[in-house]
Amino acid sequence: MSTYETKPRLYFAIHKHMHQPYYRAADSSFWNGELEAIFGSRCGNYTGFIPDAINNYLKGDLPYAGISTSWSGSLIEQLNRCEKENLCGGCFNNWNNSLKQTASVLSKGQHRRLMFTSFGFYHPIMSLIPKRDIIKQIALHRDIIKHTFGVDVSSILFPPEAAFHVRMVPALREAGITAVIYDSIHRYRSCKDYPYSGPTEGLLPPNPADQQNPPSKDWIQLSNIWAGSKISPSLLKPEYVKYEDVDGKVYSLIGIPAERYIGNEDGRGGFGALQYQDVLTQVLDCIIRFDSFDPAHPPFFVLHSDGDNHGGGADSYYHHNTERLVDWIKGDPRFELTTTEDYLVRFPPDPSKMVHIEPGAWSGADNGDPQFKKWFSYSENSYSPDLNSWAVLTALQNSIHSLEDSNLRVESFERAQRLLLTAETSCYWYWTGQQVWDQQVTEAANAAYNLISSSINTLVNANNESTGPTIFPPWITPENPGGLTWGQGSLKEADKKGTVHTFVYDISGLSSVELVLRSSGGEKRMAMNSHGAYPSRTNPMITADYFTLELPPSLGDVRYYIEATDKRGNRSFSTLERIFLGP
Repeated sequence: MSTYETKPRLYFAIHKHMHQPYYRAADSSFWNGELEAIFGSRCGNYTGFIPDAINNYLKGDLPYAGISTSWSGSLIEQLNRCEKENLCGGCFNNWNNSLKQTASVLSKGQHRRLMFTSFGFYHPIMSLIPKRDIIKQIALHRDIIKHTFGVDVSSILFPPEAAFHVRMVPALREAGITAVIYDSIHRYRSCKDYPYSGPTEGLLPPNPADQQNPPSKDWIQLSNIWAGSKISPSLLKPEYVKYEDVDGKVYSLIGIPAERYIGNEDGRGGFGALQYQDVLTQVLDCIIRFDSFDPAHPPFFVLHSDGDNHGGGADSYYHHNTERLVDWIKGDPRFELTTTEDYLVRFPPDPSKMVHIEPGAWSGADNGDPQFKKWFSYSENSYSPDLNSWAVLTALQNSIHSLEDSNLRVESFERAQRLLLTAETSCYWYWTGQQVWDQQVTEAANAAYNLISSSINTLVNANNESTGPTIFPPWITPENPGGLTWGQGSLKEADKKGTVHTFVYDISGLSSVELVLRSSGGEKRMAMNSHGAYPSRTNPMITADYFTLELPPSLGDVRYYIEATDKRGNRSFSTLERIFLGP
């Protein structure tokens, strides 16, 4: 059922993200004084702050207002431990009571004012893990939310770090996800006429292969707010996002924009830190000036930020500043704070109109570039702690998946699988260069492999293993072959030759790894070059092989995927990727 607005109105929602990782991937029981301080300083964030803010909405008679929130399973498990063991001075006793009560409060549209979005249990970068693990992470999270708060999780996903790639769509659909929240800059940059602002944007120019959407006409530079690039207000609305696989099958779901710059400013402290009336008026006035208001699909975006860090996690955000927000909304009918679910029911997007969205995360992750380089630190060096962790994780994924597909799943398998999913926590790539973080994935992988190594040997020796190789999502250097790349404090011309990189592993050994390139000239199959096992410095028990291939230059907009075969003839295919190989 849809509603039609007669007067231009701007709708927005608020999303608060809550997370703590396991600070020792191989030992979930680890606790020390530092963790006591980390958790203890966030008592209000993890108990009553969100219910208090929603109560302010109720007192202000805001009919559709609410908050969506994403809680990692690793955070919830540790809060349960704090309650059970009376840690942090007992401040987490009955920690979830107020949240449970608030989750039952409904909006005028009969949607939960406190909406728990779908999420990955251990906070993985979903674009960089296998399809089956994405589905597991979401399913485990769905279960713990239901058990902890007594409500069903929403089918709307807030991906960890707001990191989205269209190759996630098939897995998300299989996991029951109907919509995903993404950072708006990646929709802006996917337009053919995107007005790239240069190095101050914090990102390289978009790769032309991602600029698949029609031009937009209403680019504006926001004022009274930090904004590193122009935005297009007409693009701030939910739309269907598509992905096409290797076989040409198209998958889609709803993409919901979280406005990068306005969300960042809100995350500094809420009303007051963000000059709501001034900034949102600029957005709405632009829509009116360019006559782009669509009454069936009025402008809407999410303000996304951490709910337990910095200004966006402060007591004042949820209390005094929320009270000021409510007072403003009540007196200005041009704007409405709403739950995301209420908006989607009132103004559903048109499924016949699908768009492409450039990959990337939110700005807090080193500006959230399309290459996810926050999780590829020092990848240009002869050794990268991040690449090492991906190589080790790829090998463990194949080992666990191979046992999962066989009849040799022993009692220790569940513990090993939990270690695998824990090792996918994005935080273990976040503080690269600190040994305690650089070795987390290896420690979890070694602990897991110790539990399953005998079963792996039995499976390999039986010669009936049926799982294909695990292929890590490929990446290309330079990011824009034949375009521009980073120089010393500025941009410089990039090499025309692009090199594809990946990790591949199979417990039965590899027979071949090939790249299939699709261009205007047809399809070409090329053997990738093996560099052997990645040269680790963390003493892993298993690690994947590192493969590269130099692509032919100047082919323009191309698609490619990787096909790998193990020594038993089992085959695997990567997702279909895109790149523009410049002149």
